[in-house]
Amino acid sequence: MPISFSCAKQLKREVSFILSIVPIFTLIVAAALSIFYWKAGMHIPLMIGVIAAAIIAVICGWTWNEVQRMMVGGVARALPAVFILLIIGIIVGTWIGSGVIPTMIYYGLMIISPTMFVPIVALVTGIVSITLGSSFTSIATIGLAFMVIGEGLGFPPGLVAGAVISGAYFGDKLSPLSDTTNIAPVMAETDLFSHIKHMLWDTIPAFFLSIILYWIVGNKILTNHIVDSNAINTIKIGLSDVFVIHPLLLLMPIFTIFLMIRRTPAIPALMSVGLLGALLAVLVQGRSVSTVVQMMQSGFSIESGIDAVDSLLNHGGLISMLGTIGLLVIATALGGVLEETGSFEVLTRKMMSKVQTAGTLISSTILATFVIAFASGAQFLAIILPARTFVSKYKSMDLDTKNLSRCVEAAGTVGINLVPWSVPVVFSVSVLGVSPGEFIPYTFFAFLVPLINILFGFTGWTITKKQYNNNT
Repeated sequence: MPISFSCAKQLKREVSFILSIVPIFTLIVAAALSIFYWKAGMHIPLMIGVIAAAIIAVICGWTWNEVQRMMVGGVARALPAVFILLIIGIIVGTWIGSGVIPTMIYYGLMIISPTMFVPIVALVTGIVSITLGSSFTSIATIGLAFMVIGEGLGFPPGLVAGAVISGAYFGDKLSPLSDTTNIAPVMAETDLFSHIKHMLWDTIPAFFLSIILYWIVGNKILTNHIVDSNAINTIKIGLSDVFVIHPLLLLMPIFTIFLMIRRTPAIPALMSVGLLGALLAVLVQGRSVSTVVQMMQSGFSIESGIDAVDSLLNHGGLISMLGTIGLLVIATALGGVLEETGSFEVLTRKMMSKVQTAGTLISSTILATFVIAFASGAQFLAIILPARTFVSKYKSMDLDTKNLSRCVEAAGTVGINLVPWSVPVVFSVSVLGVSPGEFIPYTFFAFLVPLINILFGFTGWTITKKQYNNNT
């Protein structure tokens, strides 16, 4: 007698609830094993998740060619992000080699007060991220500079990285130039500026509380630690020995902000500042063209004799982004299969069947977004899939869909930084050189934004009502 699966032939396009959770459960188990036992990163666990999803799809009646097309479709959506990651690798290499980031570090060590350092990290990174519209670019430029400054002041790298990431995603969440900020309202069927205005209610309180926490934690560390002025002077001397330090080099980040304010498309704008950094490396630092090309390819490399400088400035290059890109490709391939087979829809349908109030709907949206974030590790999928799935439910309950767009941004854009194998976290690890276990506990903003949305859902505060003509 043949084995009977819950996906009968006549239900080819309907995955059962049990089968829909198999790939996600498999991925989470594989990820836990990889993190705690294999020490092998997230590429293999994600591949295991893809295999599990493909097997489920075949069991449910899809052919291998159809499954392959699902993977290709998922990856295709990530190609713009792939190019941006490659260019960011080039920017990091050329901005270090040209002296732009070393100059930021040098003057930062001169003017920043240790007692306010950690809150300033979050605040300045947030301002830069709002103007750039890119968390990745702000982390790779001003964030990397803050890591070296923090090292010189004696702060734990995890704390500084957490403040950098909190600031970066505060800015990314509110910037009209951000890709995720534009995608969320489109998927939730609302408009961009209503979406941004509505997000102020959760973003500003969460960031304000984060700043207070960074001030408390930073000063607690200072009470048990005396800032070593000799260490700061050693870093400054090391930088000035290796680089030409000049305030005019600070015009580079200002020029980058100008391009973004002018709404120059991201890829041309980033490529321009990357090439300009290469030109400055030749003209200002006196590096040969071949050396600059090598920096663009493999990153900047130096042996200054100062460990703090070497470990944090030996970064960048196109090659440094390949691991993150590989993760993004595998994650979006997995997401393509799970979306096209309807696995996500089956999971969320189960959640929505128990939704009766605004509070349970908001909580279910946040939960579903985190499920997708844990399953795929990809921001775009964590925003797009729940927004598509829940939009009709919000309309049927006469809740403005800008509540939905705010929720998917809270968990999909910001909360995903709590997932150790997510693309944003892996990117931060590759650029900042700090492990997820060190900085996730200090990424206060990523904890607070989803929690505030759940609180709003159950209290009804800031939850906007709206009558829709075509309720279902």
